[in-house]
Amino acid sequence: MRAHVFLCMLAYHLECHMRQALAPTMFDDHDRAASEALCSSPVVKAQPSPAANRKAKTKRTDDGLPVHSFRTLLAGLATLTRTTVRWANAPALALLASPTPIQQRAFDLLVKSVEERAALPPSQCIPHGGQIQATPTTQAGHCANLFVP
Repeated sequence: MRAHVFLCMLAYHLECHMRQALAPTMFDDHDRAASEALCSSPVVKAQPSPAANRKAKTKRTDDGLPVHSFRTLLAGLATLTRTTVRWANAPALALLASPTPIQQRAFDLLVKSVEERAALPPSQCIPHGGQIQATPTTQAGHCANLFVP
C-alpha cells in the first residue's frame, strides 16, 4: 500500500513539473508575471495574461504551433516510435520516427527545464517542521532540509 501511495505521489510530482515546463505549448497561462500585474488585489479573481488570451483566441502558440491540453500533448508524444528491422542474417537496424514540430518543441522545453535546473516553486520547498521557504538556501532545483528526519 505504501509503495502505491509513493508511486502516485511521484507521478503527480512529475506531472506538475511537466505541466510547468510545457506551459508554452498548452492552454495554461505561461506568463504568470503579466497575469499577476493585471490583478489589483490577491482577493480579486485572477485575470489571464495577454499571452494566455492570445493562445485561447488563436489556438496557436507564440511559435505558431497548435495549442494542446496536457492529455492531447502526451497522446501526441506517444506516437513517436522506434522500430527494429532485421533482414535474414543481417544485424538489427533501429528506425526512429522523426518528431513533428510540436513534439520537438515539447522535448526541447522538457530538456531546457531539466538542464537549467530551474528552482523549485516555494510550495515545494517545505523542510522538516513545515515552514515554507520563499527562496531555498541551496542550489537551484534543490531544497534545504527537505527530507531531514
